[in-house]
Formats: sequence, C-alpha cells, structure tokens
Amino acid sequence: MIPLHELLVFALASLIMVLSPGPNMIYLISRSLSQGKQAGIISLFGVICGFLFHILMVSFGLTAIFFAVPYAFIVVKFLGVGYLLYLAYNTVKSDGNKIFDTKNHNLKKDNPFKLFNIGFLTNILNPKMALFYLSFFPQFIKPEYGSILSQSFQLGIVQIIISFCINFLIVISAAKMASWFAKNPIWVRVQKWFMASVLSGLAVKIAFAKAK
Repeated sequence: MIPLHELLVFALASLIMVLSPGPNMIYLISRSLSQGKQAGIISLFGVICGFLFHILMVSFGLTAIFFAVPYAFIVVKFLGVGYLLYLAYNTVKSDGNKIFDTKNHNLKKDNPFKLFNIGFLTNILNPKMALFYLSFFPQFIKPEYGSILSQSFQLGIVQIIISFCINFLIVISAAKMASWFAKNPIWVRVQKWFMASVLSGLAVKIAFAKAK
C-alpha cells in the first residue's frame, strides 16, 4: 500500500497534468460547446476508458516497449500527430455560425457510440499520457509497499478520479458557454481558428518529441 503522503504528491502531479491544455481537454470542450452537455459527458467516458488503457499498458510493462523500441514509439507518435491534424482540419472546415447553437436541429450530431470512440482514440493516441505514466509511476512504486501491480492500479485510480472530476467541470462549464457564444458570433470565428491553431501546435510538439 502506497503511503498517503506519497499519494497526495502523485495527486498533485495528476492535477497539474489534467489542467494543462492537451488533446483530451480540447476535444471535450469542442464537443460540449458544439453538441451540448450530454455529448461532452459521453465523450468524457471515452477519454476515461483511454486512461484505463494506458494504466493497463504501464501496469503490465507494455508502455516501456514504446521507448525501448524506437520504431514502436514513432508509429504511435505519428498516429497521434495525424489525428490531431485531422481534428484541426475539421475545426476550420466546420460551419462556425452553427457550431455553438446546440438547439439547432439542422446541426449534424454524432451518435453516442462515435462520441465515445473518438474520446477513447483521442486519449490512447496521445503520447503525452504514455510519457506521464512511464515518468511518474516508477517514482511512487516501491517493492516494500507490496505488489507492483496493485500499486500501479492504485496510482491509476487516483489519476482517473482527478481527471474525471476536473474534466466533468470543464464539460459542464463549456456547455453553459454555448448560449453566450451563440449571441456573440464574432467569437465563434475566433474560437474556430484558435482551436485549430492549438491542435496544430500540439501536433507539431508531439512530432518533435523524442523517446527517452
């Protein structure tokens, strides 16, 4: 069992990570603003399942393969880069006048299954998460605390709870912002290009990330 004081330090690191802008946050905000709170929450569950994927990977030592075998890291990295650029393209291509009008019945809405899957893929294709788990987990896992696998799951549960709570608040707030943006159309165009710029910037940053 990991001591409480070390869990608190890990919780702080997890909080800082989830508050830093990244593909997960951007995806949840964009879905909540364009399709409403329910779509944002469904997308959030997809993101959370993506966290479970990363936790299983690091818990069984599979994440290390991405860094021990350079080609594996490169494949995952550029899948993430391509996906981010695809999201950036769709952001610019979308109808800026309608994206924040959640009551518009002519606005195409993705079904729950698709929302969940995109949230899941956005997370598992994000090398930032693999880097986080591989960098932080070994610092808090020690043989004297018991089973290595149990400690990994313990840290994973803490990280998931923090991420869910913060991202849930983001989804709720973003959905409420939709009506304000609908009344101020000039900000719709600003948001569209800002979102595309951030997504492209993240793609470039990930593309130049190196395995260690």
